[in-house]
Amino acid sequence: MTRTALIIGATGGIGGETARVFLANGWKVRAVNRHPAKAAQDFASLGPIEWVKGDAMKTEDIVAAANGVSIIIHAANPPGYKNWQGTALPMLESSIAAAQASGARLVFPGTVYNFGPDAFPLLSETSPQHPRTRKGAIRVAMEARLHQATLQGARVLIVRAGDFFGPHGTMNNWFAAGMVKPGKPLKSVTYPGDKKAGHNWAYLPDLAETIMQLVARENELADFEVFHFGGHWFEPGVDMARATRDAACKPAISIKSFPWFAIYLLAPVMETFREMIEMRYLWKKPVRLDNSKLVAFLGAEPHTPIDIALLQTLIGLGCLDHKTADLRNPLNIPHRSAS
Repeated sequence: MTRTALIIGATGGIGGETARVFLANGWKVRAVNRHPAKAAQDFASLGPIEWVKGDAMKTEDIVAAANGVSIIIHAANPPGYKNWQGTALPMLESSIAAAQASGARLVFPGTVYNFGPDAFPLLSETSPQHPRTRKGAIRVAMEARLHQATLQGARVLIVRAGDFFGPHGTMNNWFAAGMVKPGKPLKSVTYPGDKKAGHNWAYLPDLAETIMQLVARENELADFEVFHFGGHWFEPGVDMARATRDAACKPAISIKSFPWFAIYLLAPVMETFREMIEMRYLWKKPVRLDNSKLVAFLGAEPHTPIDIALLQTLIGLGCLDHKTADLRNPLNIPHRSAS
């Protein structure tokens, strides 16, 4: 292995976190961006990444960027749930072509969108995939295409996880966009789901560490390999909101219900809201990922205690005042003061 990884989507949550973990473990990291000089400046905190000019929708760009790498991490997602049909599969085709040309293992962060209620509440790697949504159908098609690619010489690793949260400031997740207000002092917590239904959460640094550990054992992986990441499970689901209050040392602040009524009201004129409504079913029933295969393979799943994980996330999102952040920051996560 060359120990060089190409990350498609390094400016996003999982892409940025895998960049940090791979760099910390001695890997070289290359990332594609349409404006590499600006990306190098705006995302300097990621570390010494080699930014190259390219567009994930252009196969030739990704094939060229993948020259000499041994791992390609496809972490690109349409922002704000927008235009999945027109962008998700074409971007994946670029990464597949790059993996076939370079001989690199293609890593794909999976989601629970693939599954319908017939597979709930516990999802294994072999659970039936009968989604009832458009995005779910696209995700199933993407994974089917990845499996097909392995029959044509590619090697694929899918690591599936629940909803993301983490300390490095991306808004493209339910925690930052729906439960707290980044850059603002924590005065309440909003919970999007049925308070009694269990829910899975993935702390991004742990997920990225898991990917790195799996990649390090490349010789033991099948050409098409799927693992489920357990992360943090809350039952009832509202305990995630309670744990957020506790991490901020504000156990008395209110837990509010998500304003779904307003989302439905504005959905006709806002694509992102329409897409959010489509995925609401995942908040109404318990949906848990079975990580027994992953634990059997690695011995243990990387797991940051929830109080530390939430504290670092709140610090990174600027939801704690400067004094509190300084006093309660054992991992020295860079932070901005809440305004």
